[in-house]
Amino acid sequence: MSGLLTTLLEDIRVEYVARMQSNGCIEPYLTAERLCHEKLFLETDLLAEVIEQDPTLLAARAGDLILNRQESENPSVAVIVCSNIVAAALEGLLSVAVEREWLEADEEGHILVDEEELTQDSQYPIDIDYSSSETAKRNIALGGASKLTQIFSAAEADFIKLLETNATVKDPYQQALEISSDYSVFSPEDISPLIAENPLLLGLRAEDLIEEDLFDGDPPAGLIISAHLTHMMLHQMLELGVEQGVLVLDSSGHIVVPEAPDEPPIIH
Repeated sequence: MSGLLTTLLEDIRVEYVARMQSNGCIEPYLTAERLCHEKLFLETDLLAEVIEQDPTLLAARAGDLILNRQESENPSVAVIVCSNIVAAALEGLLSVAVEREWLEADEEGHILVDEEELTQDSQYPIDIDYSSSETAKRNIALGGASKLTQIFSAAEADFIKLLETNATVKDPYQQALEISSDYSVFSPEDISPLIAENPLLLGLRAEDLIEEDLFDGDPPAGLIISAHLTHMMLHQMLELGVEQGVLVLDSSGHIVVPEAPDEPPIIH
């Protein structure tokens, strides 16, 4: 766990104890749940810092952790990661509650919570705007080629080289797909620096870029970013194909691709 996240969770623990002592030590579960949801849906730039220190957070999945009906339907990367942080923090606070005898544990160590607290249909607002980032604005203002731009430029150079050295490329669409796949970024350790540079990536959602039968329709947060970047890179390769004259546009201005390519532009 990152030092920054450790500090955040320790601050939550201290505030939890203070809240419980001030409310007469009632509703230990709901108090913990409310506190975690209030404090741990982190601002965009802060969350990017946490992920940079602990890229494994990008392996998180939504599961049934998102207590917000609107967001749970198609959650952003940020909401998925924060919901998992909330779940981990809540578990820690319940352990504190047991230590202080606000809650009890059974013989197997399972924490016992009053049924009245558990049966409440808790829904929590998520008010953070993950489409806004001061870090992203600052980095854009600084100029220069970003890490993501460098990856895209390298892929573009390879595609152009392929077209120039193979004048009779039989399937430019397939070649574009292969190159965009070769340059795709999948590991959390590779994705986290891109997020640190542009935290707006945390606002991405799965949309329809990942096949539903993968991960039971619950993809890891990092894969959502990978899917978007792969899709963007493929689109860039196809536009290059049009510029180079190996792909054409239809009457509506859309790029004509094979009706049944071997590999569709989707994460699978």
